[in-house]
Amino acid sequence: MNTLNYPKVGTTDDQKVFVSFYLNNKRYRLFNGHRIGLNLEPNSFPVNLRAAQAQLLAAEVYKHITSGGVFKEYRAESLASGEYSEVELIKQALQLKLSADYTDKYKAELTFAYELLIKNVSGPDIKKDEVIKTMGYYKNRSSYNSLRKNLNALFNQAVSIGLKHNPIQDIKRLRGKANLNKPFSNLAEVLEEIKDYNESLYLCCLLTYGCLLRPHREVRELKWGDFSSDLSHINLSGKRNKSGRNRIVPIPHYIKEFLKKKDNQLNIFTGNEKAPNPDYFKTIWGRFKKVSTLLEQDQTLYSFRHSGAIDIFKRTGSLTKLQKAMGHSSIAVSLTYLRGLEVSELEESDMPMV
Repeated sequence: MNTLNYPKVGTTDDQKVFVSFYLNNKRYRLFNGHRIGLNLEPNSFPVNLRAAQAQLLAAEVYKHITSGGVFKEYRAESLASGEYSEVELIKQALQLKLSADYTDKYKAELTFAYELLIKNVSGPDIKKDEVIKTMGYYKNRSSYNSLRKNLNALFNQAVSIGLKHNPIQDIKRLRGKANLNKPFSNLAEVLEEIKDYNESLYLCCLLTYGCLLRPHREVRELKWGDFSSDLSHINLSGKRNKSGRNRIVPIPHYIKEFLKKKDNQLNIFTGNEKAPNPDYFKTIWGRFKKVSTLLEQDQTLYSFRHSGAIDIFKRTGSLTKLQKAMGHSSIAVSLTYLRGLEVSELEESDMPMV
C-alpha cells in the first residue's frame, strides 16, 4: 500500500509553483500533472493565479495515488530491482553537482536546466524529442548553447552513475554569426517611446545604458539596499556578477532623478522581497518590439549596454575605465567587445611616427 502525505504547495525563487510530497519515504516535487496523466500546468497561468492551480494539482495528485493510480517516477521493474529510472538518475546527477564545489551561479544554471528538462518529460525515461523540445526554449544562439552545455554536464554526470546514453551528444551546438546587439543611433527617442510603454522596462533600459548593468539578472535582482543612501552609487555583490567581482557603479543624474529610495529588502521592480521572474524583461521587451516604430533589426535589451560602452570609450578613450564600468574580467574581454561593435580602437595619430 502506498504511504502518502498530503501534497504541499511551494514556490521557487523565480515564482514557479510546485507540489511536494513523500510517497513510501521518498520525496517528490511536481510542477505539472503529466505524471498522473493530467494536463495541469499551474505555471502557464499568471503569477497571481498559480497558487490556486497548484492547490488543484495537489488535490488531483492525492486523489490519483490514494485511489490506486500509478505515479510514474520509476520503471515498474526498478521498484523491485532497485534500479533507477532515467528521470531519477538525472535528478541524482543534479544533486551531485549541487553538492560539489561550484559557484552559486553555475549551480543555479544547472538547476534551471534540470527543471526546464523535467517539465518536458512525460514518463520515467527521457526521450530524445523531449530533450529537443527543452532545447527549443531558446532561439538565441548564445543562450541555446549555454543551456546545451549545462544539460550536457548533467547527462554526463548521470552516465557516470548508470545512465546508458547522453542524448545531448546527438544535438549539435548552434553556429553562426553572433547577435551584435546593434547600438542605437536614436537613443533618446527610443527611451522616450519605452517610457510611454512601460515604466519598469524604461528603468531597466536606463540602468542597462547608464550604469552598464546586465538587464536579465543584475538589473532584475536589484534591491534598494544595493543603492547608497544618497543614490549616488550601486554596490553589486560578486555573487550576482558574471565576473564574480564586487562592483561599485556610479549612478548618472538622469537615472537618480527617476529613483525614490525605499526599504532595503525590497526589489526595485516588484516592491517586495522577490525579484521578477527570469523572463520578465525578455517578455516585456518582446511585446514592446511588436509595437515600436523605432527599433531596428538586431536591437535588443543589450543594445543599451553596448551603446553605453561605446559612449564611455568615445569620451574617455580608456579601456581600463570601460573594463571597470562593464565588470569585465580583463581588458581583453573589453577589446573583443569593442571589435564586435565596430568601434575603432586606434586613430591615425596613435600610430608610430617617423
